[in-house]
Amino acid sequence: MAKSTGGHPEQSWQGPAAGQTPTSKLPSPADAIEAMSSALAKNWWAIALRGVLGIVFGILAFAAPVAVMLSLALLFGAYCLIDGVLAIVAAVRAARVRERWWLLLLEGVLNLLMAAIAFVFPAGAVLAFVLVTAAWAVLSGATMLGAAFRLAVGAGRWWLVLGGIVSMVFGALLIIAPLAGAIVLTWWLGAYAIVFGVVMLILAFRLCRRHATPAVPAGATG
Repeated sequence: MAKSTGGHPEQSWQGPAAGQTPTSKLPSPADAIEAMSSALAKNWWAIALRGVLGIVFGILAFAAPVAVMLSLALLFGAYCLIDGVLAIVAAVRAARVRERWWLLLLEGVLNLLMAAIAFVFPAGAVLAFVLVTAAWAVLSGATMLGAAFRLAVGAGRWWLVLGGIVSMVFGALLIIAPLAGAIVLTWWLGAYAIVFGVVMLILAFRLCRRHATPAVPAGATG
């Protein structure tokens, strides 16, 4: 029972005092979207630059696919080099605290070996990538064929069969002619880069227009 004072029961909780500042509200989803749009609009030039670089890379991939292939192999080698060094550093630190370190060391050594191959023989790195892609296509196609015969005919079995055959044929062609396959893969990458660049340029122009036009407050009237 709460004690009473002067005939009024004592309150165990009191609301905010008069004049007290109410707790600030969290931003609404519309405010968050508006803030993100404004931030992107201020940096529209960076998005436009990404689009231009994507289109330039795509054109180079179609014009000089071999050079682009070798450049990508060298970039892959640089990534393997950095990743290998970091893995060896992690292995040394793990060994100091008597944790399992040999797997990290093995990963680092393998990455350094791949980096050496990519730098000394970049065509070998490209060939390895093509063969891995071919193996993935063949295994993926075989899996699709196996799943197709467990599917009812009316549910699209033959479409799944067709997809599996196409995937396996693509993998077989990559194995038979890996150099041509590497060039085709480079062309696909170039097509993706061009489409991505065009989309980024369209987005950048829209953001530039938004940045040039001052935003109208939501509650403003004409």
